[in-house]
Amino acid sequence: MPDFLKQVAGAPQLPLLTILIRVGAAALLGGAVAAIYRLTRPGSAVTQAFLRTLVLLSILIAMVTQVIGDNVALAFSLVGALSIVRFRTVVRDIEDTAFVILAVAIGMAAGASQPRVALVGLIVVMITAMVMRSRPARTPDEVAWFRLSVRVGLGHDAETLIGSTLDKFASDRRVMSMSTARQGMSIDITYETRLRKDSVPDELVKALNRIEGIQSVELRRRIDEEG
Repeated sequence: MPDFLKQVAGAPQLPLLTILIRVGAAALLGGAVAAIYRLTRPGSAVTQAFLRTLVLLSILIAMVTQVIGDNVALAFSLVGALSIVRFRTVVRDIEDTAFVILAVAIGMAAGASQPRVALVGLIVVMITAMVMRSRPARTPDEVAWFRLSVRVGLGHDAETLIGSTLDKFASDRRVMSMSTARQGMSIDITYETRLRKDSVPDELVKALNRIEGIQSVELRRRIDEEG
């Protein structure tokens, strides 16, 4: 048997308490990273799936680091294992990527005779994922982000035309894009807006449609980014 394979097969077992402390610390520090990200990023840009992924990746990297240690052969094995991971279709949820890496880490730990790392890492990931899992459903009283698309006739100032109406229904709003339509005869404006707790989406659409100069209104809830 080649020397590097003997080195992998005869890898010393890490103390269980050491593994638990390291992986637990990674989970806590990963949570701190997620908290900093959430505090420093605009509310509309933060998704729960990405926050969970930050924590899970911290745990997974701690697992892989303990498996590799100072073993160069294992380091090259990790590069080879990750290089064969290909997504033939678009991964809809970034959290799925973390679980793919988890499978790679568990396989490496088992193959490198580090079952303790695999077991502890698996348990910590399971607990962390369950604690941070998505809430089943939002109640009507909870605020939600929407994409609002409004078509305004040429010659009208959008802010003057609909600003007061939006302020009545929305607690926060920002312009995301503007473009001309109908060969320059109208302007399409897309807002990212968060409705007030007591606001009804249907009433906002009706109120905007009643304004002279508004040609069309489309309101979509950002379900794809909520988690």
